[in-house]
Amino acid sequence: MVDLHTQYEAIKSDIDAGIQEVLDTCTFIKGGKVNDFQKHLEEYLGVRHVIPVGNGTDALLIAMMGLGLKPGDEVITPTFTFIATAEIVALLGLTPVVVDVEEETFNISPEAVRKAITPRTKAIVPVHLFGQNANMQEILAIAKEHNLYVVEDACQSIGAEYTFSDGRKLKSGCIGNIGCTSFFPSKNLGCYGDGGAIFTNDDELAAKMRVIANHGMAIRYHHDYIGVNSRLDSIQAAVLDVKLKHLNDYIARRQKAAAYYTEAFRNNPNIVTPTWDDSHTTHVFHQYTLKLKNVDRDNLKDKLAEKGIPAMIYYPIPLHLQKAYQDPRYKAGDFPAAEKLVRCVLSLPMHTELDEEQLKYITECVNELTA
Repeated sequence: MVDLHTQYEAIKSDIDAGIQEVLDTCTFIKGGKVNDFQKHLEEYLGVRHVIPVGNGTDALLIAMMGLGLKPGDEVITPTFTFIATAEIVALLGLTPVVVDVEEETFNISPEAVRKAITPRTKAIVPVHLFGQNANMQEILAIAKEHNLYVVEDACQSIGAEYTFSDGRKLKSGCIGNIGCTSFFPSKNLGCYGDGGAIFTNDDELAAKMRVIANHGMAIRYHHDYIGVNSRLDSIQAAVLDVKLKHLNDYIARRQKAAAYYTEAFRNNPNIVTPTWDDSHTTHVFHQYTLKLKNVDRDNLKDKLAEKGIPAMIYYPIPLHLQKAYQDPRYKAGDFPAAEKLVRCVLSLPMHTELDEEQLKYITECVNELTA
C-alpha cells in the first residue's frame, strides 16, 4: 500500500544528515530540530501556531482538553472514520454523538450535524477523510449559529486546500478553532515513528495546549492544568523537516496516480471512483478508495492479493456498531450511508512512488476481476 523505502532512497542524504545532526548534538527532546520543523510547518500552512506532539491521537486529546470540555458535554463526529476520533471523546468522559456521512465524499454530513445538535452539544469534529476537506463552509456556519467549537481531524488531509465561496483559501486543519494531524509513517507527511501536531490561530488556546502537552507545566514543577506528556522527538522532527520540503511534490504525484486510476476505471460500470467538489476543496489522496457495485468486495481483495496487489478496507465497521461504542441511542440501519460504505469500499495502493507500469498492472487486474 505504501513504498516508504523507495521514497527514503530519493532523499536519503538529507534524511541521514538531519538525523546525524540530532545524534551529534544529543538534543533528543525539543530543541533545534523540533523548533525548525514547527516554524517551517507554520509557514507552509499559513497558521499562527503549530504544536508538535507525540501522535495524532494525542493531538485530538490535547485539543479537547484545551477547550475545557466537561464530562457529559456532547461532541459530534462521523460514524465512518478511524476509531481515534471517538476514542478521545469517550476517554475524557465526554459524550460522542455520531452522525452519518455523505455517500459521495465519505465526509461528515452537515445536514446530519444540524439534526444532532442538542443543548449539551459543545463541539463538532469533522474528519477530512481520505484526503479531501469536509464541507467546512456549512459546518462553520452551523457552529457559529449554535456557538460550537470546530476541531478538525486533518490526520489524512495535510496540504489539502479549502476555498470558501468568497474566494478565501485555507489549508486543511487551519479552518476551525483547532486542527489535528498525524505524522504516522504512511501519512502524506509521515515520520519514521510516531508523531503528530495541533494547529490553531488562537494565541490563548495555543498557549494553554502547549502547557497541557507538557504535564500542565508552563514553569518547571509549577502545574497550572492537568496535563499529559506528549512531544515530537528531535529525530522525527528532522525527518519531517526534510519531507515537508517535498510535500507539494508528493501531493502532485498522488494526484497523478489518482488521475490514472480514475481514467482507467471510467468505463467500468461496477466501480465508482472518488468524487469531490473541486470548487471548494483539493484532494491530496491519502487513500484512493473505490465504491464497488455488484462485486464481492472481500473476494476481490483476496484475488488481488493473489496477484501481488495489496488492497485495504477503510473501514469495515462504523463507530456505532463497534463493540466498545455500543449505545442504546443507535442501532443498525440508523446511518444508511455509512452502513452502505462499509460494505462496498476498497482502497488501492496509493503512494508517491507508483509508476505507470505498476498502475497499469493494478488497473488491468481490477478491471478484469470486476468485469
